[in-house]
Amino acid sequence: MSYILESLKARDPHEREFHQAVQEVTESIKPVLDQNPQYGQAAVLERIVEPERIITFRVPWVDDQGDVKVNRGFCVEMNSAIGPYKSALRFHPSVNQSILKFLAFEQVFKNALATLPLGGGAGGSDFDPKGKSDDEMMRFCQNFMAELYQHIGPNTDIAAGDIGVGTREIGYLFGMYKRLRNEFTGALTGKGLNWGGSLIRAQAAGYGCVYFAAEMLATRNMTLEGQVCLVSGAGNVAQHTAEKLIELGAKVITLSDSSGYVYDPEGIDRDKLAYVKRLKNIRRGRIQEYADKYAGAVFTPLDTNSDFNPLWSHRATCAFPCATQNEISEQDAYAIINNNVKLICEGANMPCTPEATDIFIDKSILYAPGKAANAGGVAVSSLEMVQNSIRLNWLGKEVDQRLKIIMKGIHKTCLDAAETYATPGNYLNGANITGFVKVVDAMLDQGVI
Repeated sequence: MSYILESLKARDPHEREFHQAVQEVTESIKPVLDQNPQYGQAAVLERIVEPERIITFRVPWVDDQGDVKVNRGFCVEMNSAIGPYKSALRFHPSVNQSILKFLAFEQVFKNALATLPLGGGAGGSDFDPKGKSDDEMMRFCQNFMAELYQHIGPNTDIAAGDIGVGTREIGYLFGMYKRLRNEFTGALTGKGLNWGGSLIRAQAAGYGCVYFAAEMLATRNMTLEGQVCLVSGAGNVAQHTAEKLIELGAKVITLSDSSGYVYDPEGIDRDKLAYVKRLKNIRRGRIQEYADKYAGAVFTPLDTNSDFNPLWSHRATCAFPCATQNEISEQDAYAIINNNVKLICEGANMPCTPEATDIFIDKSILYAPGKAANAGGVAVSSLEMVQNSIRLNWLGKEVDQRLKIIMKGIHKTCLDAAETYATPGNYLNGANITGFVKVVDAMLDQGVI
């Protein structure tokens, strides 16, 4: 299987994030390929690592000073073997084709693992939302959708938010989509509650991550109550991961953003978390302000020249990386191990480097990959699509209960697959194998297309 990775690196040597995602999956599925020679004969690996299509386009927009700006837009549609593409949209200066191919590739397996009849894709722009006014965001989103609308739809590609794309941005995007298509359909998820959104959608990825962690701890006769937890990030996933942890009796002691992290030895309680939500979601401020407000909390700025993030050096039982890809390095992983952490549950997509992942698995730490642990977001996106189709809104308790059932099912599926292929307790192998088999079997059924 190394020939696949070598071929990708030779063709696109700069796409490091995508190569990392492919390497993780191909290393896990070796026993599946050994037992199923038909997969090799049908060249499923060669086909599954190649997107079905990639669209790139320019996005001109006008800032508040009247100056014309130009950004680059992307739409990566990776695989539709089991259903229409389900994409996440990311607005961030780091966005490029490699990052979106990695996100789309992960999404393929995440959706399959969650038993959703959806394929995988990703989209976004190198546009930076930081410091932009509401009017600037609206103009950018409208011009971005002016191209994207041709490639998405409820039976083609259903988009949702990711980094830099929240309810405000989804609103602007959906408004423009509705105007251009002259139809009110579930082409985007994460909508406002008054116009097609679902209760628990905003909380889903974070809540689902915690539900998955609770299932993992139960295998060792542990619960989250009383556990000290490290959480990175301060966006939607981190906020709701922290919220559910607090609700279940855990103690959250860290949060972070791109400027650094705060450590609160007293714990971030409901009132403090409410302050963080106002700070990040309304004022769009920096996490350092938390330390300025609460006595005893300490802010540590990010050292961009170091591979070590001291956030992971605090003593705890559980770690929830919820910020961005590759935020936990090999050095961070050793710090986590040395500080008694028993569980790492990924709220972000691929937040651990391959070296860090290997350390966690080698040390028999409970480790859940993002494609399993953060699948709650896309799961409730799917429930939002169902509600849109039947023109009904379910109660929040009903959606939350469905989310718990889905995460419990994903956990069991991962463990069962890992056991079947002789790697018991390895959630990474279990997740990759389950998703891979479902997708490639569908590809074989549909012929060489």
